[in-house]
Amino acid sequence: MAHIDAGKTTTSERILYYTGKTHRIGEVHEGAATMDWMVQEQERGITITSAATTAFWHYNGETYQINLIDTPGHVDFTVEVERSLRVLDGTIATFCAVGRVQPQSETVWRQADKYGVPKIAYVNKMDRVGADFLACVEEMHTKLGATAVPVCLPIGAEDKFKGIVDLISRKAIYYDSTDELVNYTVGEVPADMEEDVNLWRDRLVETAAELDEALMEKFFDDPATVTDEEIIAALRKGTISMKIVPACCGSSFKNKGVQFLLDCVMRYLPSPLDKGNVTGTNPHNGKEISFAPSASEPFCGLVFKIATDPYVGRLAFMRAYSGKVDAGSYIYNTRTGKKERIARLYQMHSNHQNPIEFVEAGDICAAVGFKDLRTGDTICDESHPIVLESMVFPDPVIGIAVEPKTQGDLDKLGIALSKLAEEDPTFTVKSDHETGQTVISGMGELHLDIIVDRLRREFGVEINQGAPQVNFKETITSTVQHREVFKKQTGGRGKFADIIVEIGPADAGVTGLQFDNQVKGGNIPKEYIPSIQKGFESAMANGCLAGYEVPSLKVTVLDGSYHPVDSDQLSFEIAARLAFRHAYRKANPVLLEPIMNLEVVTPEEYMGDIVGDLNRRRGQINAMDTTANGARIIKAFVPLAEQFGYVTVLRTLSSGRATSTMSFDHYSEVPANLAKDIIEKSGYRVSDDE
Repeated sequence: MAHIDAGKTTTSERILYYTGKTHRIGEVHEGAATMDWMVQEQERGITITSAATTAFWHYNGETYQINLIDTPGHVDFTVEVERSLRVLDGTIATFCAVGRVQPQSETVWRQADKYGVPKIAYVNKMDRVGADFLACVEEMHTKLGATAVPVCLPIGAEDKFKGIVDLISRKAIYYDSTDELVNYTVGEVPADMEEDVNLWRDRLVETAAELDEALMEKFFDDPATVTDEEIIAALRKGTISMKIVPACCGSSFKNKGVQFLLDCVMRYLPSPLDKGNVTGTNPHNGKEISFAPSASEPFCGLVFKIATDPYVGRLAFMRAYSGKVDAGSYIYNTRTGKKERIARLYQMHSNHQNPIEFVEAGDICAAVGFKDLRTGDTICDESHPIVLESMVFPDPVIGIAVEPKTQGDLDKLGIALSKLAEEDPTFTVKSDHETGQTVISGMGELHLDIIVDRLRREFGVEINQGAPQVNFKETITSTVQHREVFKKQTGGRGKFADIIVEIGPADAGVTGLQFDNQVKGGNIPKEYIPSIQKGFESAMANGCLAGYEVPSLKVTVLDGSYHPVDSDQLSFEIAARLAFRHAYRKANPVLLEPIMNLEVVTPEEYMGDIVGDLNRRRGQINAMDTTANGARIIKAFVPLAEQFGYVTVLRTLSSGRATSTMSFDHYSEVPANLAKDIIEKSGYRVSDDE
């Protein structure tokens, strides 16, 4: 995991080569990387979808199986990082030795912390001008709050980068430029590095001693008696408990440092056994249960990705946490409460499937033949049901209207969009009832660009697309009380519902409907209360300003009355919808817009123009900083509505020398004068009799 262009895919390619999985190295810039198999990835030189593979590495006389996932760096594809981290036991956080800790580095680091995934740091691109390993380690301390511990030191830097010194064994590893599987020799530490090596090794041993009491005593008695194995064991313990992050370095493109990185994976990152039992809840009684990571336990796994393959159909990528499942057998889906047949199981190697007979605890595989599996589903043994923690994905912030160019493409478009939405939880499709348009929404302009490209190439659908639209939302800012009486008499049995409600903003941190029933004395029978709740929930899909979604609302039902004959559930549901409409207008509704977190890195001379441009875009500058090589960093909050085409403008302002990264941060109120224009343009009207 890493920021864009830190070298994740290049490092993955070297891992595949040195583990013997591939016999030639595929380069990203040539469009030949094994893990970047999509046409769009090869053309653009970026990773779009996470690719999984399995390789084997020999370390200390043992052979270990590695399940590796290469993830994208672009924030538009953050869902791929999120779901990969959810099912993995450890991660290699890759940094550029020149760029160091960049904005997306911080994002993926937080994602790994959220799922409790231990990390080792790999500082790549040590051969580039301006490379500085220890400065990068220092930034991990200051920007990420991580206790990064160097386990090696580079021998030289930039064009003089020759190899590394292993601080534990005190041996120097020199790399040559051959394409052989073993392209290094082990020698003595250069004389001019002795002092540095001793200093950093002492720090390393001290850190290890702090992590293990027995080692601490031994260290104080006589530091010389501490063995290499004891240091590694203590560092492994600290890494798995997320107290430290071992840091190593190399240059993947120049084939330097990758074998040592693999040794570090073996030494410090956890195996499924180190992670211990998987814990979940029993869907029938809500009690907590756990299974050990063993093939003899009942089977349980988590589906973390759905992909469509032109030859085998829908593939469900899953991580097995316990037990064993055979191809052709049945599993139980706790979300649907139904059994599913797994027709075939595959071990994935990028986009190639190798059929396997069974899958066991710790494995990552792809399954085919199921009817209804989605991202985040827990699959298990029917007699031992368990629900594992799922994943939460961010809401899309940008949409475009699409329509097929020909009538013949209409059906194909519907099928293609539903397949893409199933693959990607951050991509949504909805029909606008006002205009009859199909609106597709995603995480950014690049995300939607790739979707449109895939529609054309994979599904053969030619479409016309509208200008990008911002996904606005609405909310209310004050609390009002309202009485709604719904009466209809059309001969025979009528409709009647009477409710008194208080509507206001939801409590901080609450999303969705916060519903509170305070009706006393049976004035409204209990069976009608869920209908009132349902009415408000459905009404929140469209606010009354411009028809945008209302993300959160607090509703308290205070009182009401009913008619013994005319009242029914539908009457109370309609009354709730009408109450929402009428009370909403009195509660000072406002429009909300997505605010993006923007970071621009620019040479000093373009600073004034860029800041001036951000101010014109309603930007709010938060911080300015200077990098080690003198470039300026501008951090700002900017409304997404003002940011379309910003990359092109930034290139023009800085003669192509500035770069920017942007990610969604929060929703904020639209200024009144702009909100008025947006509401008028939307043409949204709500009639009382609707």
